[in-house]
Amino acid sequence: MKAALPPKPVKADKDGPERKCVLTGGKSDRAALIRLVVSPDGEVLPDVRAKAPGRGAWIGVGRAELRTALDNGKLKAALFRGFRRRDLTIPADLPDQIEQQLERAALDRLGLEARASTLVTGSDRIDNAARSGQVHLLLHAADAGEDGNRKLDQALRMGRDAEGSGLKGLVIAAPRTILSSALGRENVVHIAVIDQGAARRVGEVLARWHGFIGFGSGDRPCESVSQGSIAAAAPAGAAADAADEGLTTVHE
Repeated sequence: MKAALPPKPVKADKDGPERKCVLTGGKSDRAALIRLVVSPDGEVLPDVRAKAPGRGAWIGVGRAELRTALDNGKLKAALFRGFRRRDLTIPADLPDQIEQQLERAALDRLGLEARASTLVTGSDRIDNAARSGQVHLLLHAADAGEDGNRKLDQALRMGRDAEGSGLKGLVIAAPRTILSSALGRENVVHIAVIDQGAARRVGEVLARWHGFIGFGSGDRPCESVSQGSIAAAAPAGAAADAADEGLTTVHE
């Protein structure tokens, strides 16, 4: 009697920088998209860190578009095709789960950078770093005062020799209490990232989170999420290069 063959392992996603959105068919860098996976019992779950094993499906739309696709059945149809199975359960709060995971990923990234000493806090320290050209990404809490923002934005422009350019820091969709908790520091109102690689990493997760929830220029006196991330994370004239490196969130 022949021994039974072991089951074939489920193939993980192929390596590569691009993925296709199952809803729109548009392709984008995987860092700008959101991965969905299926649990053993068929429940669709978000995997925004793209770490879970097995087949994944990717979406590149915002929360409002996802809610519409969930309500009208387009998401279910797309995931039936993407996962090649019909025993799927899509939770009604999937957009909420994604938003929570994106926020957690962004805050965790800031905490990691704080421990790695790639960012500084405190208005005076940030002002000095900005004027000396050390700041690659300037961030403001959602409840930061406009006067404080303007002062540090001006210091950023002076340090970049970009006065009159409109270069500004990026307002984060989180108040100072949340940022303070994430960084393990007191009264974090502004954050300056002083390492270029760290600025890219932080800008990437913030752009994806902000893009999904629709947090942008209408919420605070700041550029759009993608413009703010690029402008503050790249030297003047390098915005296109920064976009190519994954600092924008793309919605096909």
